[in-house]
Amino acid sequence: MTTTRRTLLKYGSAAAFAVAAPAILTKPLRAQAQKRIAMIVKNLGNSYFDACANGAKEAGSELGGIEIIYTASAKPTAEEQIAVIDAQIAQKVDGIIVSANDADALVPVGKKAMERGIKVMSFDSAIAPAGRIVHLSASSTPLIGAKQVQMIAKTLGGKGEVAILSAASTMTNQNSWIAAMQEEWKKPEYKDMPLVATVYGDDQDDKSYREMQGLVKAHPNLKGVISPTTIGIRSGAKAIVDGGLVGKVFITGLGLPSEMKDYVMQGACDSFAIWNPVEYGYASTQIMAAILGGADTKEGAKLSMGKKGETVVGPAGECIMGEPFEFNKTNVEEFAKIF
Repeated sequence: MTTTRRTLLKYGSAAAFAVAAPAILTKPLRAQAQKRIAMIVKNLGNSYFDACANGAKEAGSELGGIEIIYTASAKPTAEEQIAVIDAQIAQKVDGIIVSANDADALVPVGKKAMERGIKVMSFDSAIAPAGRIVHLSASSTPLIGAKQVQMIAKTLGGKGEVAILSAASTMTNQNSWIAAMQEEWKKPEYKDMPLVATVYGDDQDDKSYREMQGLVKAHPNLKGVISPTTIGIRSGAKAIVDGGLVGKVFITGLGLPSEMKDYVMQGACDSFAIWNPVEYGYASTQIMAAILGGADTKEGAKLSMGKKGETVVGPAGECIMGEPFEFNKTNVEEFAKIF
């Protein structure tokens, strides 16, 4: 399934992107909601997840009788996230959709929820299979990893030192994408584009900014940086602009058009990619609603993603939404108006 410009516009225009805080986003159409779904993300203040929440809200309104509770901890740690999940278990929600800060650490609380009859799925960053029913990946790991290496190679003409600015070292999706990047890097066309370092900004703006500054100082011949996190890429791009490095060092990775537009137009970033986070939250909520309705989740079964079509349950409950979409000077201003 391919994420096209048309589908991005179609779903992106469906909701406004207000700054979110832990709150009930979707008030049920009926006097009392039939089902309550908690969307628990990595941390607050992340506009990527705020956009996902707007997609969940859209799906909840479309389905009817669904109450969406969007919440997270203040810091992206497993310990704080477990406390948030425990609170939702105590509230006896019907379903939990979570972006995990640690794949294995969340397994016990995921099991606890399921033992109490709560359906658990993950998206964005997976809980290990024992702690959830299914996981919805925005795209396939090989495609996401390869795309980011391909983008920086195109910008640099395949030559120059490159580093990775990741989120936290424990985050499942980040580590999987980096492994996929390293696999892509084995191809002969990248022989003149060595990977010289991998650092972690813990999905915090200030730390990511400092890590970017540190990379430039530690590697004076650095030409490119890949940041597979929306916070890392925007902070890294800011460090490039602030440090007078535009045209000398380029950053790419996974970002939001609204946050990356100025950096693209200034030349700190040539291109970047992302899936539509509104679609991601929407599709995840549609899947959870299907599971709550008794849908089969065995390998090979199909699950509805509403307007996004269907996804097939793969090994270990893995599902895929679509492919990443590339943004550059030709389209970033248009999409920045949407998300």
